[in-house]
Amino acid sequence: RLSISCLLPASWHFSLAPVGCPRPLRQALLAGAVLALLYCSLLLLRGTHGHGTSSWHRQGSQESTTWGWGGREAALLGMVVMPGQAHRRAPPELGKCPQTLELLHFHSCFFFPPGISEFANNPDKVSDYISPLLSFAAEHVPRAKHKETPLYILCTAGMRILPESQQKAILEDLLTDIPVQFDFLFSDSHAEVISGKQEGVYAWIGINFVLGRFEHTDDEEEPRVEVHIPGTEHQESILRKRTVGILDMGGVSTQIAYEVPKTVSFASSQQEEVAKNLLAEFNLGCDAHHTEHVYRVYVATFLGFGGNAARQRYEDSLFASTVLRNRLLGKQTGLSSDSPFLDPCLPLDAEDEIQQNGQVLHLRGTGDFQLCRELLQPFMNKTNETQTSLNGVYQPPVHFQNSEFYGFSEFYYCTEDVLRMGGDYNAAKFAKAAKDYCATKWSVLRERFDRGLYASHADLHRLKYQCFKSAWMYEVFHSGFSFPVSYNNLKTALQVYDKEVQWTLGAILYRTRFLPLRDIQQENFRGSHSHWRSFSFVYNHYLFFACFLVVLLSILLYLLRLRRIHRRMLRNGSSPSLWIEEGLPPPQKMAGPL
Repeated sequence: RLSISCLLPASWHFSLAPVGCPRPLRQALLAGAVLALLYCSLLLLRGTHGHGTSSWHRQGSQESTTWGWGGREAALLGMVVMPGQAHRRAPPELGKCPQTLELLHFHSCFFFPPGISEFANNPDKVSDYISPLLSFAAEHVPRAKHKETPLYILCTAGMRILPESQQKAILEDLLTDIPVQFDFLFSDSHAEVISGKQEGVYAWIGINFVLGRFEHTDDEEEPRVEVHIPGTEHQESILRKRTVGILDMGGVSTQIAYEVPKTVSFASSQQEEVAKNLLAEFNLGCDAHHTEHVYRVYVATFLGFGGNAARQRYEDSLFASTVLRNRLLGKQTGLSSDSPFLDPCLPLDAEDEIQQNGQVLHLRGTGDFQLCRELLQPFMNKTNETQTSLNGVYQPPVHFQNSEFYGFSEFYYCTEDVLRMGGDYNAAKFAKAAKDYCATKWSVLRERFDRGLYASHADLHRLKYQCFKSAWMYEVFHSGFSFPVSYNNLKTALQVYDKEVQWTLGAILYRTRFLPLRDIQQENFRGSHSHWRSFSFVYNHYLFFACFLVVLLSILLYLLRLRRIHRRMLRNGSSPSLWIEEGLPPPQKMAGPL
């Protein structure tokens, strides 16, 4: 009798009785079952030892994509797609805990206009639009790693302004079609519209990660900061690396994000309520129990305070005030090129036009940087309340003597494209350079432009509005965010370590920060129980096939046995020999009637 038992994936048992089956058939079936089981076992062993511990290195490339912990290696890949831009990164290399994450990464950025918000009226075409990005990723991520590579599609400003119904329709199309076309790890929570606060947190994580500010250090000369971990007020504060803050001025909005290392006070209960929406607390430690890397970050986004939006607000105000003044005083200022409005925020003798409601206002620059700054100060919308910034929004105090900030986008363009002084920011030098630029005749600026004296990507639009944007950046930084003119720890940058740092890098770090730990726990478990994974029903379809084959074989033998018994009973009746062959005593004859 051949008995087989299995505890995984479920407990079951069956037996094959050799009695009653012809010897040749019995031997053939037994040999076939044994060979099938041996073959499946070889496949299992080959799959386990041939693939289970392999790591991925791209041949001919310096981009290592393995991460290690305690000598064990496994690959963890992740992708974040910002619709309109695709970003991909290699897996993190988890360092020696509690040093948080160390990332060996490559970061590719591609721009595909127009962005998925343009498909608001045709949501069924969104997946077709984004498919080339994912196809590119599928080609560069090893096929064997697709199912364990998390994919995130995170939407920002363009999607935020759409009605919720259109947002849901677009996301639904992505969640429905992408799993059909690609094998990436992509669940419902991996596609969403993120808030400006989340975007700011991700950007802050990205820049500090690249700069190595989440690592431990014993270097006494390394800038440090005393931190009170939220929720541990009764414990001593800790010293750790000083993180950097970020300033990012785009075309539409301006954003600021920095760590608030100590408990802050509020001027009023209303201010405290507002602050709850501006402060984010999160853990970047090895796991949720390591509070040494809990960070409290202030993030605020100001719509309408980007460079282009600010210029539009300024022009709208200029147009309205000039039209009103002309009506009250009976003047014709700006109505023709012969009597233009004199704009201090344009370079000397530069000409421009403002068109609204079929009317045209002619401008001519006077290039007065100081007067331009004064005209822009009311647009900061500052209030008299303490600890506030642009639009009267709450801002916790910045420790100017022990802080460092990086300025991106317009902060870099304003200082570098034309003035050629990007990098370490000096308010006095910047103001002088901007003043000199504004006071230079437009014809001279054009001549310099034609000679290629400015940055390669600087165009005539940049030249014309450089004076305005320099004044705007200066006022936002010093008047809006209240940084003193003596502050010398601001660096304006486009790239850090020759890499363009995007918020998507911080997003993939934050969203996968605990995934490697879960993998490591599985690796440790497999180290003690080396055969667990090879017998896993979920992860190995070969075992399922073997079990299915054995069960099918047992059912077939059982049916054959029943068929043989049934035929004998029909042929011989209730013969004692049948009962004897079955190993049971023959039935006793019934006594006659009493």
